[in-house]
Amino acid sequence: MEPIIRTVDLCRDFPSGREVVHALKDVSISIQPGTLTILRGRSGSGKTTLINLLGALDRPTRGEIYLYDQKISDLPEKKRDELRRTNMGFVFQSVALIGLMSAYENVEFVLRVAGYDKKKRKERAEECLEFVGLGNRMNHRPHELSGGEQQRVAIARAIAHRPKVLFADEPTAELDTQMGLQVVKVFRDLVAKEKLTVVMTTHDPNMMELADHVYTLEDGQVIEAI
Repeated sequence: MEPIIRTVDLCRDFPSGREVVHALKDVSISIQPGTLTILRGRSGSGKTTLINLLGALDRPTRGEIYLYDQKISDLPEKKRDELRRTNMGFVFQSVALIGLMSAYENVEFVLRVAGYDKKKRKERAEECLEFVGLGNRMNHRPHELSGGEQQRVAIARAIAHRPKVLFADEPTAELDTQMGLQVVKVFRDLVAKEKLTVVMTTHDPNMMELADHVYTLEDGQVIEAI
């Protein structure tokens, strides 16, 4: 099967005073569609740098990134914005929900911004919240929800526009193990039922057995692929 994302000799350097930090060094990976792939590693291993490159949030210093057969690593900024808006969803460690809006309004607002069909916004927002198990909490505001529930609202928001790939950077870092596993179970359901491709970073060993593939990074290099 053709990978949905692949990289070729990906490198990312950052200046640090008079020196250069090599955050990623010649990383070549392939991510299959309809899978949950975990990028694991300690803080500073390069996993967040890698997921930012895969999600077109940053540009590589050298190397190539492909979404299917389209080279996206050197697209102009306007095309990269369009790519993220139409094909990608993002979930971060900080949920960044709008505090004055209910769970439903947070999801519906994103659909409005994306130009989603006005007649279908309500149905789609409710569908996404039902999918993540919050159908009975959609009128609650973020402060009325637990940390795990807030993260599930963030997931509903991220998938509302039907992206091809969902990127999640340390989505369970601020949650206890039980809540973290509930969040990753939502990812597994998205893979199984929606055929979505999910790429997430974590340093939590409890999450590894739920993944289809795991890439382990250390000092900016992939040292193990399972």
